[in-house]
Amino acid sequence: MHQMTMQTEHSTDDISKQAEASLRQNGRSFHWAKRFLGQEMGSRAARLYAFCRLLDDMADGDIPDGPARLTHIKAMLAGDAKAHDPDLSAFLPFMQQVKLPPQPLHHLIDGLLLDQQDVAIADEAELVRYGYYVAGTVGLLMCPVLHCHDRQAFAHALDLGIAMQLTNIARDVLEDAKMGRRYVPAEWVQNMTPEQICAAAETPDSPEAKHIASAINRILDRAEDYYQSGFLGLAALPLRARLAIAVAGTVYRQIGRQLRRAGTNWHAGRTVTSRWTKLQMTLQALPLVLRTKLPDWHDARLHAPLYPDMRP
Repeated sequence: MHQMTMQTEHSTDDISKQAEASLRQNGRSFHWAKRFLGQEMGSRAARLYAFCRLLDDMADGDIPDGPARLTHIKAMLAGDAKAHDPDLSAFLPFMQQVKLPPQPLHHLIDGLLLDQQDVAIADEAELVRYGYYVAGTVGLLMCPVLHCHDRQAFAHALDLGIAMQLTNIARDVLEDAKMGRRYVPAEWVQNMTPEQICAAAETPDSPEAKHIASAINRILDRAEDYYQSGFLGLAALPLRARLAIAVAGTVYRQIGRQLRRAGTNWHAGRTVTSRWTKLQMTLQALPLVLRTKLPDWHDARLHAPLYPDMRP
């Protein structure tokens, strides 16, 4: 992501190419789905993705003074005239053009910074809140990018983001544990530490490994609730965007389904979807596109763990 720094020195075409490269490298499922968006929305979606990825790189320390720069970005978003960051300055015209709401960006940064601390999720409510911070926010930011301005749809967009993040967490339990992070709720795995999770991976038939597999299945069950709600919001999108997001969501959900099908063998390495599987999921997503009317309700239980300022 270092190439994205100092965007103000590059032309709009350069920024678009950099955004496309970031999406191709870091978001394969989204890059697959982007082809259905068309030029304008596809370019806008890639630009948003690249900026969110840039924030992630700052939080991880992959960019010099990254965490300090995030503090400046938050201050700029809050209207502090003394704060300055070149990448946000370059992004602001786009943000204003598509009317991106600043609050989800604030919350996204908060979530990315949480990852730089010792991560040990306590319970299901905290797991859902984390999913909101780092992915539900992106769902909300994507709404104006995809010409969705119906507030009734925002709750469903948030849910689809949470669903995808829960899939990520289920897929990456061992990878995260190796980095000293445990996103699986403590109460689901007898408060195992990341080190104990890594040790359990060496003994797949142990009770500890089976506890983890059971917890992963619970996460995937919860993800399914959020996918179902998220897909209900597709009706608020223009046709091409509806298809693209249906494809992205279906491809992502398949990761969890493949993990289950393989016996939830979380210790065997990351589950991925092949190009052939992506094509199959694209066909399976088509019925989701037929829905053209938003439901007049939203399952409030899905947002019960969220604080009031997180709810759309």
